[in-house]
Amino acid sequence: MISYFYSMSLIISLLFSCLPQNSFAEEKPTQMKSASWQSKAQQRIRARFEQAGVAWPPVKITLLALKQSRKLELWASTHGKRHLIHTYPILGASGTAGPKLRQGDKQVPEGIYKILWLNPKSRYHLSMKLDYPNVEDRRHAREEGRNNPGGDIFIHGKDVSIGCIAIGDPAIEELYTLVQRTGVKQAIVYIAPTDPRQRPLSAPQLAPAWLDARYQQLNEIFQRFR
Repeated sequence: MISYFYSMSLIISLLFSCLPQNSFAEEKPTQMKSASWQSKAQQRIRARFEQAGVAWPPVKITLLALKQSRKLELWASTHGKRHLIHTYPILGASGTAGPKLRQGDKQVPEGIYKILWLNPKSRYHLSMKLDYPNVEDRRHAREEGRNNPGGDIFIHGKDVSIGCIAIGDPAIEELYTLVQRTGVKQAIVYIAPTDPRQRPLSAPQLAPAWLDARYQQLNEIFQRFR
């Protein structure tokens, strides 16, 4: 009997040791931290809304990420109108123009992404998890025989990143606080290699066949934010 319980405890210990260290933190991350930075961050982001003449809190927010110019625009929608609230500099990113295709290619994804959850225990201060690879990304990967399209794409603090979008600690504090207030379902992220409002995106000749359609979709979406 002693041997049986010893064996079971060993098995359970091994199972838990295989889990990521922060796996439980990711289950309900927004409930785990109430930090001193939050009140100051809310004051800053509310002031930005006041300066833009937009009511707080917003009903819906949009983030436009521009890879080449390293900008992240925050837009808010109220009463059917879109308002530019603030433009944050992207302090760290990697890769070049073009979509993310596989694990380890160091590319920042391009397309339309949701925010899945907020992580208050990020190694990069705070982070917001994007849903790359989304349904469309996974479908394209299957069709092209790419078994590992990568993942774990975040918008986060600090100023370094490989495949993610780093915007610095003060900026992520503001956006984290904002998304926490509005809810992740009321936030959407569009990522483009360059600004389609200045010049329409077009896929290069050797790009995946589906990329041109995605770029055309981004071209149309970005025209709504002027």
